[in-house]
Amino acid sequence: MSADVDAVVSALLYEGYLLWPYRRSAKKNRRRWTFGGCYPRRFSETAGTNDPWWRQTECLVAGANPTVDVTVRFLQVVRRQVWMALPDGRFEPVDALHIGDEHVLSWDEAIERSHVTPRVRLGEGTETSAPIQVSDGGSDDIVLDRDGKEAGRIARRWHALEGQVTTACVPVAPGLFRLQVRVSNTTAWNGEHREAVQPLAFVSTHVLLSVKGGRFVSLLDPPDEWRAAAEQCHNVGTWPVLVGASGTQETMLSSPIILYDYPAVAPESPGDLFDATEIDELLTLNVLALTDEEKEEMRHSDPRGRAILSRTEALNGDGLMRLHGAVREGGPWGPVEIGPPREVRATGGLLAKGTRVRLHPRPGGDLWGSILAGKTALVEAIEQDFENRVHVAVSIEEDPGRDLADVSPGHRFFFAPDELEVLAEQESGAPAHGRVT
Repeated sequence: MSADVDAVVSALLYEGYLLWPYRRSAKKNRRRWTFGGCYPRRFSETAGTNDPWWRQTECLVAGANPTVDVTVRFLQVVRRQVWMALPDGRFEPVDALHIGDEHVLSWDEAIERSHVTPRVRLGEGTETSAPIQVSDGGSDDIVLDRDGKEAGRIARRWHALEGQVTTACVPVAPGLFRLQVRVSNTTAWNGEHREAVQPLAFVSTHVLLSVKGGRFVSLLDPPDEWRAAAEQCHNVGTWPVLVGASGTQETMLSSPIILYDYPAVAPESPGDLFDATEIDELLTLNVLALTDEEKEEMRHSDPRGRAILSRTEALNGDGLMRLHGAVREGGPWGPVEIGPPREVRATGGLLAKGTRVRLHPRPGGDLWGSILAGKTALVEAIEQDFENRVHVAVSIEEDPGRDLADVSPGHRFFFAPDELEVLAEQESGAPAHGRVT
């Protein structure tokens, strides 16, 4: 699996895993694991919750005698219980353990599971079944106090899981097959409540298909001669799309989230935020706006939440500006990125980030044009609007808050390139490029 495909699969696998504000006390995080769940059959058939115990993928494969590798991936819930050490040597389960400024919290985590079936030969037309088996297990970590003594333990536990992956294929036209992959959860269940069944579920169930000696057919845009066959594919709780480099047809991903062919993680995104329905920039700014107490809870609620916080707090001005987005030709389907130029010509030379300029606003502009006329400034960024017009963002040299220009709109002003004069290096002794502080 290529790095690009792995990035997409990983992002989908953890979609909804932990939601803003990334703290266990948030109401939206008190009931988790809602995407792509595949629950024990007995629970599904008796609990009356409409939670499925199986999911089905059907897609078309073209080729004389193709073979397909099937990989099922899902998350398994791991219970994280904190135990406090008592003076008599026993341990007591607690919701939280506080050691100085550190907080160890009881909550749920997840572990990734991957199951690869024997290779499927579509030309043989037989049905095959392969078991999914996960043994129960766990791990324990010792928590020490400031004196190096054992203050408690973190116990992580997961249940045994059982299920099946059933594959079948049917020839639907010369050189064309319909492949069916069904994933089912047959884990034993004797409880009643949905929250208690979560550790026995296949969470965020995905199917990744790879073909040899053939090619997959897009179900979103099939050839006209195979359109009727594509419409006959019956997918239950999944959405199969082509993945990989645009135009390739060797890999198909079937997930519980609706996608287009050849999905990709935006290159501007510094990492997963577990909520692809939101905007990275908005979520990042919201994280930065948390109080110190809220950040502490986020840091100790989940290791992945801690990673989001560390990554977000480490972003510099350029990293934040990248989150503002980019325009790509044809939206997510187009390979050509359209963005502002790194340099643009103005009176006296080229403009780039850090260039020192004098402002010459056009007559008839707003009040700021009159106030700033003749002042010297530094170029902070070169930006471009949807009509491909270039705008140069500058900060005023004499502004005492100029260092806030990257994050505060009140310290950035926009001018057209022909309203700026590039100042020669010898005029002030300052270099023409590079930020002056």
